[in-house]
Amino acid sequence: MLEHREPVRPEWIDYKGHLSEAYCVLVFGHATDALMDHVGLDEAYREATGNSLYTVEAHVRYLDEVPDGADLTVHTRVIGADTKRVRLAHELVVDGRLRATEEIMALHVDGEKGRTTPFPDAVRTALTSLIQEPPEYAGRSISAVPR
Repeated sequence: MLEHREPVRPEWIDYKGHLSEAYCVLVFGHATDALMDHVGLDEAYREATGNSLYTVEAHVRYLDEVPDGADLTVHTRVIGADTKRVRLAHELVVDGRLRATEEIMALHVDGEKGRTTPFPDAVRTALTSLIQEPPEYAGRSISAVPR
């Protein structure tokens, strides 16, 4: 499992005094960037090829408030990968408590052509070597509200 750390910034605090949901997703995005760097999809790769990951689906669960001044830790695991796709599970932890989760599906996209393209072999190997069992919440959908 990979780990990304960063502090809550004052401008991320909402009118209730907690981390705003939009910035929670931003932090999950930073964790995805850290994974990309780890497997070889770093800035140099992106500049040389024009290819990158594009998130095409995400499911966020907000489980507990994140206070101003908190130190954030995001644990990231790869829970699936194939030639062009990767499925990630991010878990945001503060003071040892799970505060939010995000599950994403991302595609490897050729930015010039605007369509998916296979991962380089080394990247695919790196991603598949990181695959772990999905957490219990992976694959959930939003429950229907009675009409």
